[in-house]
Amino acid sequence: MALVGESGCGKTTLARTILRLDPAHSGSAVFDGTELLDDPRAIRSLRPRLQMIFQDPFSSLNPRMMIVDIVTEGMLQHGMIRRSDREKEASRLLGDVGMDDDALYRYPHEFSGGQRQRISIARALSMHPQLIICDEPVSALDVSVQAQVLNLMMDLRDAHGLAYLFISHDLSVVRYIANRVAVMYLGRIVEEGTAEEVIDMPRHPYTRALISSVPRLRCKRGEQIVLQGDVPSPANPPPGCRFHPRCPLADHRCRQAEPELEPCAGEAGGRRVACIRKNET
Repeated sequence: MALVGESGCGKTTLARTILRLDPAHSGSAVFDGTELLDDPRAIRSLRPRLQMIFQDPFSSLNPRMMIVDIVTEGMLQHGMIRRSDREKEASRLLGDVGMDDDALYRYPHEFSGGQRQRISIARALSMHPQLIICDEPVSALDVSVQAQVLNLMMDLRDAHGLAYLFISHDLSVVRYIANRVAVMYLGRIVEEGTAEEVIDMPRHPYTRALISSVPRLRCKRGEQIVLQGDVPSPANPPPGCRFHPRCPLADHRCRQAEPELEPCAGEAGGRRVACIRKNET
C-alpha cells in the first residue's frame, strides 16, 4: 500500500503515530486484531512484527555504533539471539541486502547514501517483521541508486512475505512498487484503490492535480492542473470538504459537510473516494 500526498499533508505523522513514536490524541490503529493506540504494552509486544525504514539513512543510524551492532541491536534486546551469534546474524542480514562482511566493523559515515539505506533495510529485516513502514525510503538517493533499492525491496517483499506501507510523493515510484494507493490531503484520505485505478483513472480532483504535476517529456499546454490558493492549516481546516477552497469543481454542497470515503459506482477494484461529485466526472 502506497500513501501519497503533497509535503505537509500528514503522511509521516500517520506512520509515526501507528508505531507510537508520536502520541495519538484520538482514532484507532488495529494490527492483527490488536489495538495499538490504547495500551503501550500492546505495541511493545508487537514491536518485532512492525518495523520502519526512515527517510534519511544517515540520521536514522547511530554514528557511534558499528554496523554489526546496529543491525543486531533489536534482536539482542528481544532475546532473539545470543551475543556470541551477533556477527553471524549480521553477516546473514547484510548478505540479504547485497552487502559484504567487510561492512560489519565500520561506521555509518563510511558508506554512501544507498549503502546506508541498505543497512537500514537490514536492521528492519532483523526482527522478522510482517509489516514495514517505509517513510520515503528512496527520496534522498540518486535516481540510479533509487532503482537498486526499490528492486531490492521488491525482492525482499517476495522472499520474506512482507507487507509495506510505502510513503512517497513520487508517483512514478508508487506506480512501480505499489499494489494499492491511498491519497492523503490535509490529514484525510480522499481516494483509495488499486494503483492502476488511482493513477490511470483518478476520480478525486486532488488526485488529478497530483498526477498532472508529474513531469513528462511530451506534455501539452493546459494538461497540467495548477491548484490556486494556499494549503489551509491542519490545525484549523475549512468546513465541509477540506479541499474545496482549492478545488476547481467545488460548489455550495462542498462547503456544508465533509464527504465520507465511499465506494464508486460501477467500480470492481474496491476504489473509494471522498467527493460528492465522484460519480459525475
